[in-house]
Amino acid sequence: KKSPLPIGTDVIYYAGTGNVLCRAEDRVAIFDLQQRLVLGELQASAVKYVIWSNDMESVALLSKHAVVIANKKLVHRCTLHETIRVKSGAWDENGVFIYSTLNHIKYCLPNGDSGIIKTLDVPIYITKVAGNTIAFLDRDGKNKIITVDASEYIFKLALLRKRYDHVMSMIKNSQLCGQAVISYLQQKGFPEVALHFVKDEKTRFNLALESGNIQIAVASAKELDDKDHWYRLGIEALRQGNVGIVEYAYQRTKNFDRLAFLYLLTGYLDKVGFMSKIAGQNNNLMGQFHNALYLGDAKKRVEILENAGQLPLAYVTAATHGLTEIADRLAGELGEDVPSLPEGKTRSLLIPPAPLTACGDWPLLRVMRGIFEGGLDATGRAEQEEDYDDAGGDWGDEDLEIVDASNVIENGDAGHADESETNEEDGDEEGGWDLEDLELPPEADTPKARGPERSALFVAPTPGMPVSQIWTQKSSLAGEHAAAGNFDTAMRLLSRQLGIKNFAPLKALFLDAHMGSHTFLRAFASAPVIPIAVEKGWSESASPNVRGPPALVFSFAQMDDKLKAAYKATTEGKFPEALRQFLNILYTIPLLVVDSRREVDEVKELIEIVREYVLGLRMEVKRKELKNDATRQQELAAYFTNCKLQKVHMRLVLTSAMGLCFKGGNYATAANFARMLLDNGPNEAQAKKARQVLQACGDRKDAHQLNYDFRNPFVVCGATFVPIYRGQKDVSCPYCASRFVPSVEGQLCSICELSVVGADASGLLCSPTQSR
Repeated sequence: KKSPLPIGTDVIYYAGTGNVLCRAEDRVAIFDLQQRLVLGELQASAVKYVIWSNDMESVALLSKHAVVIANKKLVHRCTLHETIRVKSGAWDENGVFIYSTLNHIKYCLPNGDSGIIKTLDVPIYITKVAGNTIAFLDRDGKNKIITVDASEYIFKLALLRKRYDHVMSMIKNSQLCGQAVISYLQQKGFPEVALHFVKDEKTRFNLALESGNIQIAVASAKELDDKDHWYRLGIEALRQGNVGIVEYAYQRTKNFDRLAFLYLLTGYLDKVGFMSKIAGQNNNLMGQFHNALYLGDAKKRVEILENAGQLPLAYVTAATHGLTEIADRLAGELGEDVPSLPEGKTRSLLIPPAPLTACGDWPLLRVMRGIFEGGLDATGRAEQEEDYDDAGGDWGDEDLEIVDASNVIENGDAGHADESETNEEDGDEEGGWDLEDLELPPEADTPKARGPERSALFVAPTPGMPVSQIWTQKSSLAGEHAAAGNFDTAMRLLSRQLGIKNFAPLKALFLDAHMGSHTFLRAFASAPVIPIAVEKGWSESASPNVRGPPALVFSFAQMDDKLKAAYKATTEGKFPEALRQFLNILYTIPLLVVDSRREVDEVKELIEIVREYVLGLRMEVKRKELKNDATRQQELAAYFTNCKLQKVHMRLVLTSAMGLCFKGGNYATAANFARMLLDNGPNEAQAKKARQVLQACGDRKDAHQLNYDFRNPFVVCGATFVPIYRGQKDVSCPYCASRFVPSVEGQLCSICELSVVGADASGLLCSPTQSR
């Protein structure tokens, strides 16, 4: 039985019982073989793989650089575009599509939100996803499994499906954090949830204003103590009708004009008069005049105008308001210049409507607390109460002579009450347990247990194994051996794992690691100092027979701070300082110990980042030393643009290279850098300069031949600073993976200054999970 297909089909896929999915060049369609009907059709070009969910309700269409998600009727849900090739994918039990690219495992939620789960060293081909476990085939066709952290996309999925109980549980129990999660919560309309992840005061302040949490906003504003933040806090507090906070914000910014107007609106006219005095002390005549207008004080206005030298205006004001004595005096001073008053006009006192009563905060509607506020505030209430206890300064927390009833009870009748309660408890205990006296025989008849007989010979206890020795027996991590003080084994491990030969830069770090993991107890003046090993995560309840790993002074979080400092120095153009800080990170990484495979991947990624910056900065320092060789300067500037840098730094590098080549007469190369600069999102000045260079270069050629071809992919030799184009032989550093020309093999790496180029090494080992 034959059935013609509805579209020009080159491949068919399974689409459920009785259905096939037909693929054409630019679309796919589901065809019902029984009814011979097209059930659904979707525009999707060059589909390579079709993956159905377990319940056959969703389908993922994978092409070379795109993932299309649709339902079983091919109704489009979302499309993800990738810059690198998509390799495979599978659905998990929650309806999230997990797929792999050349170097990442990623996820895609039903609404199109996506993100990275894990970075890969080599491509994998996913076959099944179950919870945190992903089954896959490697390039040799072997079945393997990998464990990943699924908390990020499970958290987002729970938010998407409005399973707020699950969201609250994850917030309380997991370690979800990071700018990506904060931005996601803010974007999805949950700033009050994002607030619980943030420690940066500026971000907390912005989230608190967005969610209307005025108490946290006040605390953050006090920490920041910035005029702009106080101003924004005043605006939000005024919107909420919190007059006390508005007043406090205006006081902190010394915005006396707004403060006086606030007092007028809320009916605190006595404070308006006080603001008038402050304006007088500050010689603010306009502020004084405004406050006099608010109070309707005509005599005060006349006085202010007279002091300001405006005698005609002072006379008109006095005459209009019936202050005849003052008007006559001023008329005498004016002489013939007395201004004339209009006739036939009715006079009226300029005064705002009088408020009926002085009011505090505006009344607010009673609203139900949100699902997150109720659950999350309970965990942080103790901290908030501590913050409130510390409040002081201008909040007016004076001591009040109020008798504390609790103190009276504690110091007075409470004692009798406690005694009576205690007696009652004692009596109840004895009566309830029936502790009656027993008629026992005399004590002499009771045999006594014999204690151990004391030996005349003292036997010293067998000495135990030092904790530092236990650390080295259990571990293959160089950082833990250095912490134990076994520097020779740590050096052998680093030599075997990373090919390190030059340990001079690591000497101070070895000593810091050892001293930081020990504390020293002085017993007697005649006795040696006793070293005590400090264990990671030690607690009093821990078994004395189970020894934990050493507490290390170096952590991955410290590397993040050092990286930021190095970025800052690079941005400021302090290249020797930036180079020193990047090298310090490279020296510290071999002694790091992290807890998870994910952190291992992050450490490897950090090495790549630092390597690129060290290479680029070394070339830049070398370029500045070459004063008379303009061609070599242009080449080094061009090679610097080939390094993988942050966008802000790449723009600076491209601007520098563009200017050097343009001044050197290499217009074609300068035009190429100008185009690259425009593609990197420059600021207005950089973009203007790049367009001017493009216009000036036009079709002009290079005046000098450079050893640089931007069309041919290359890497830069870390020793000779010459390009190694694709296809040419090279050798690499076993630690930082810098590339070198073959003649450098066997020499010390000039990038990390630690390892021997081309040495055999097993690779970085910085986590116990790598040896399991």
